[in-house]
Amino acid sequence: MLETIVSPSSRHPLRTFFGALSLALLIPLQGMAEAPPESGGESSPDGEASSAEAQFDPPEIVETHHSIEIDGTLLAYTARAGKLILKDETGEPTAGVFFVAYTMDESSPDERPLTFSFNGGPGSSSVWMHMGLLGPKRVLLDEDGFALPPPHQLVDNAWSLLDETDLVFIDPVSTGFSRPLDPEKEKEFHGLDQDVEAVGEFIRRYVSEYTRWASPKFLIGESYGTTRAAALSLHLQKRHGMYLNGIMLVSSVLDFATLRYSEDNDLPYVLFLPSLAASAQYHQRLPHSLQELPLKELLKQAEAFATGPYREALFAGDSLPDETFKEVAQKLADFTGIPREEIENRRLRLDAFTFFPTLLEEQNRTVGRFDSRYTGIAPLPWERGRTGSAYDPSYAQIYGAYSSAFNDYVRRGLGYESELPYEVIASVRPWDYGKEFDARYVNVSRRLREAMVMNRFLKVHVCSGYYDLATPYLATEYTLDRLFIEPELRSNISTSYYRAGHMMYTVEKELARQKEALARFLREASRQP
Repeated sequence: MLETIVSPSSRHPLRTFFGALSLALLIPLQGMAEAPPESGGESSPDGEASSAEAQFDPPEIVETHHSIEIDGTLLAYTARAGKLILKDETGEPTAGVFFVAYTMDESSPDERPLTFSFNGGPGSSSVWMHMGLLGPKRVLLDEDGFALPPPHQLVDNAWSLLDETDLVFIDPVSTGFSRPLDPEKEKEFHGLDQDVEAVGEFIRRYVSEYTRWASPKFLIGESYGTTRAAALSLHLQKRHGMYLNGIMLVSSVLDFATLRYSEDNDLPYVLFLPSLAASAQYHQRLPHSLQELPLKELLKQAEAFATGPYREALFAGDSLPDETFKEVAQKLADFTGIPREEIENRRLRLDAFTFFPTLLEEQNRTVGRFDSRYTGIAPLPWERGRTGSAYDPSYAQIYGAYSSAFNDYVRRGLGYESELPYEVIASVRPWDYGKEFDARYVNVSRRLREAMVMNRFLKVHVCSGYYDLATPYLATEYTLDRLFIEPELRSNISTSYYRAGHMMYTVEKELARQKEALARFLREASRQP
């Protein structure tokens, strides 16, 4: 790949904004740093940088020019890294939102799709899909998605979606390099609707600033990012009159009742079961009759048991006959590889957090939550409990690779300098879900339904991994089946499934399949009727 780093672009009005700004500036979530000389902030009377100035992060948007070969074609593109400044209704600046954008050179912006990407958490930066799925660079893992020893490397992403769409990666406030201008007000951004408002305002500003209102527009979110994307699809329509062509949901959670284990909610036990079965089969823990089944046949049988006899047994409670109780417990043990006695002691309620350290307990190993193919050293006995192991091996093994590779890339590859720590995962707790969801589970599926009803051209594509024990695929199907939309709108929803986990793109073969599915979706959703 040919790549040339050029000097920062000439200053745009947004980029010069801070030159005259005389209010309190950025304070990072961790520690204090001296202001760089070019910050333009005010000095304290003794000549030392003030504490506010010390946190100044220049809003300059840096442009660099690159090329990449995708599917045999050499493509030239421009990368922009920097911040847009959000303002409140009075025009006062409130936050600097960091983004990285890739736009194809020598293309018509009115015809070329534009996709906004973000991850989940809440509290996650956009690094995962940026450096794993969509962007022109990806973190180098082995072909099965397992981490390599440090130092970690980036390679050209031959399956980047840049040949199909321009890309903008957004770090919500408090994540990445994004910060509120007043650190005392950071919690004003930490909530479902507050976050949607801020990200929606960023999208409006970007589309206006770079004259992309006429472009086909898409969102892609992962994990909690799918919650954000569903809510944003309606917010953008109602607040800004911005109708999207499509949204892509990767490892989806729209209805939190499908995931949250509690004494009064038996639903997750049912919806997790097929994914537990897939995980147990991967680790060779099933009886021979189930172990030898093709994965899809195993899942078919597990779904039938989960939604039939297992669901009925859970709902029966104490009225369940002893004989049926033992039959269901044995069947559940067969499908999960967990001892029948453990299942009986839990009154048939086997949750994923019990499954993680128990499946391979005799090997002193625990399995991953985001990707159950990963294993790690088991937690100490006093670390076990409803929160599972002391760490998630599927997260721990790749976190360092993504963090270190991006921190190097943003500086050397994109030419963006900052003294702030890049918050891959930021602490944003407590997260405010608002009065709408007081005393009940968060569910934004109704917002997605309303967006689809208002905009009959809105298409939705959903990606799920079979080994994902954070947002299992059956929970997603359950939610989609309860949108209660008309058949002509139902046809606007498409799905794809992968033999991997939450971040299915870490597996090279699945990355190729996901690129194909998303590229097809973008082309079809961009096409006018």
